[in-house]
Amino acid sequence: MSVIQEYLRYNRQMMLPEIGDEGQEKLKKAKVLIIGAGGLGCPILQYIATAGVGTIGIVDFDKIEIHNLHRQILYTENQVGQSKVITAKETLEVMNPLISIVAFEEKLTSENAVTIVQDFDFIVDGSDNFATRYLVNDTCVALGKTLVYGSILGFEGQLAVFNHNGTKNLRDLFPEPPNPMDVPNCSFNGVLGTLPGMIGTMMAHETLKLIMGLPTLENELVLFSTLNWSFTKIKF
Repeated sequence: MSVIQEYLRYNRQMMLPEIGDEGQEKLKKAKVLIIGAGGLGCPILQYIATAGVGTIGIVDFDKIEIHNLHRQILYTENQVGQSKVITAKETLEVMNPLISIVAFEEKLTSENAVTIVQDFDFIVDGSDNFATRYLVNDTCVALGKTLVYGSILGFEGQLAVFNHNGTKNLRDLFPEPPNPMDVPNCSFNGVLGTLPGMIGTMMAHETLKLIMGLPTLENELVLFSTLNWSFTKIKF
């Protein structure tokens, strides 16, 4: 891999004094696992890949469906029916051939979570259900992994960093998951495609800062309403 290639590709972010050569080297050495290659996962994957995160894992068992396309911008109509993780891997490798993509075409379960998560430094949860979110959280706590958390509903999004250098985790904020029957989701309540784009980009931004050791959220939950542009941070 050419140092000149790397410099030409990443020099605009390397010009920032907070990043420089050292920060870029941290990105290159980092291993980041993304849970879910859907509405949140697509922008997360694109931005951490183009920033130069050296090893990116993707976990998802879904196939691309036509109703995904208005928000899951890694995919196109001629890829409907194909595996999300395999398609995402192929697309990201074209976007940035200097990095390595590892695809896990399987559902994250209590049986495989530790095996998949243990080899990565940072975990980013772009899943769309509470069962997976709590499984990811509990696995990160057990393995001592930093977790970037995000969720969306309607016109609102949430963002937090859990279990980083001794900070609190999801169960400190919400001890138990809600009853699935009481929780609305995109399938029944809809979503404007730009919302997961914004929240996913925020999650990617926070992930890159974590890798480079820059200031990040600490026992804080960000609540972001895109309908009236209100932005609130809650300490927990």
